[in-house]
Amino acid sequence: MVRDRMERAASAAGRSEDSVRLVAVTKGHPAEAIDAALGAGLRDLGENRVHELDEKATGHSGLDVTWHMIGHIQGRKARRVAQLADLIHSVDSVKLAERLSRIAAEDGMEVAGLAQVNTSGERSKSGFDLAEAVEQIHRIAELPGLRIQGLMTMAPFVDDEAVLVDAFAGLRGVLDRLHSATEAVGPELSMGMTNDMDIAIREGSTIVRVGTALFGERAGGLR
Repeated sequence: MVRDRMERAASAAGRSEDSVRLVAVTKGHPAEAIDAALGAGLRDLGENRVHELDEKATGHSGLDVTWHMIGHIQGRKARRVAQLADLIHSVDSVKLAERLSRIAAEDGMEVAGLAQVNTSGERSKSGFDLAEAVEQIHRIAELPGLRIQGLMTMAPFVDDEAVLVDAFAGLRGVLDRLHSATEAVGPELSMGMTNDMDIAIREGSTIVRVGTALFGERAGGLR
């Protein structure tokens, strides 16, 4: 059980399970998966693709749901994401942050996001480069209308615990340095998925993004 894993990992780190939020990632699953999640008491739901977020959020409007956008966002879709998502995990560039800030000003709203950091250095992953992350995230945290509530990373899909620890500890280190420099960045650390959530929680994760362990395999074998 996912909750049992979370509780054990939190306990091993001397933390309460309540200090970690579970986001149920329904990407690639039908609307019935959302109904099942809601029936199980889950209220934080995540999507990787804008069209799925749009369909599912619109189809479940009026319910007590917090929607999370965790996938890469093309600039032309940024406004729709800002309208739909309660928290955007994938603010992965200065350009996107500036676009979201402009949208917030134009639409009279506030956009809540997490700055995505590429802690592994993999070219296939989006996010701020680790070496430049503190400076760039400090910069975007000052943009009007954009509230950076913390950071997000995606670790390599490997079984090597040392590699995973490095990825998660690297993100925590960026957040620590940011907190020494500014009060404009929040405390959230979104890190950990089905295969590595235990390690992520031990390394300080406050949000885990879980799909497979809750709903089974998706098309394409994505986590």
